Amino acid sequence: MKSLADLKALRDQTKKRLDLRDGESDYRVVVGMGTCGIAAGARPVLNAFVEEIAKENLKASVTQIGCIGMCSYEPLVEIYDKEGNKTTYVHMDANKAVEIVKKHIGQGIVCENYTIGAK
Repeated sequence: MKSLADLKALRDQTKKRLDLRDGESDYRVVVGMGTCGIAAGARPVLNAFVEEIAKENLKASVTQIGCIGMCSYEPLVEIYDKEGNKTTYVHMDANKAVEIVKKHIGQGIVCENYTIGAK
């Protein structure tokens, strides 16, 4: 059983994660968390985005949605910039998420080799 201090720390950590999802941001990261996405490993991808964005102190929100509709490409992540331009990343994992945070969100450089159109 968790102590009151453990529960408070968990609440504070969760609140900090939720704060990343609110407010004005330069990018919006959307992680597909439908059954197919979760089965393919979307949860570690979501966590990696949240943790790396917080670590790098970047202005980006992270949200989750249901099935994006391309199950064979899961885990899927869509990133929207301020102008509404969308980049779709496919076959994601936590390591790719960290790289995308550093390059795409941190420097504005799309990681073409992880996009839906990459060969």
